[in-house]
Amino acid sequence: MILLTRRVTDAEHVSGTVTLSLDTRIKSRVRVTLDDGREAGLMLERGQLLRGGELLAAEQGAEVIRVLAAAEQVSTVRCADPLLLARASYHLGNRHVPLQIEAGFVRYQHDHVLDEMVRGLGLQVSVEQAPFEPEAGAYQSAPHSHAHTDHPFVRVAHH
Repeated sequence: MILLTRRVTDAEHVSGTVTLSLDTRIKSRVRVTLDDGREAGLMLERGQLLRGGELLAAEQGAEVIRVLAAAEQVSTVRCADPLLLARASYHLGNRHVPLQIEAGFVRYQHDHVLDEMVRGLGLQVSVEQAPFEPEAGAYQSAPHSHAHTDHPFVRVAHH
C-alpha cells in the first residue's frame, strides 16, 4: 500500500489519480483506492481540505498522486441577480451549510429541505451531479454534520 503523507505543488511525473468525494477529502487519515486499483493510505496534516487538482506524494519513493474531486449529488442555485444570490447564501450560511461560491451560482450538498427554502426565496435549484469544492474559510477546516456548532466555513455574518 502506498502511504501518501505530504502535499506537493508540482512534480515531474504524476503516477496516478484518486477520485474522492468531499466526505473523503475532508479526512486526513483514510484508506483509499486509486483510480488504477492500487490501495493507498492518506496520512496528512489534520484540518486541511483536499481540493481537486492537488498533488500528494508518498513518504518515500517517487509516487505522486493527483486528487480529483468526484461528481456527487449537489444542489446548484444559479442567478444573475447578485443580491438575490447573496440573500440565499446568507440563509444557507445561517444553517451552517458549506457552500461553493462562484460567479453566478452557489452550490451545496443536496438537501431537499434546503432546496425548498431556497425556492421559497424565489430562486431556482437544480439537483445535479458535479464536483463539490466548498469555501474552506480562514482555517481550511472541513464541514461537519448538522450539529449546531461553530466551524470556520465561510458563511455570511449574521447578528
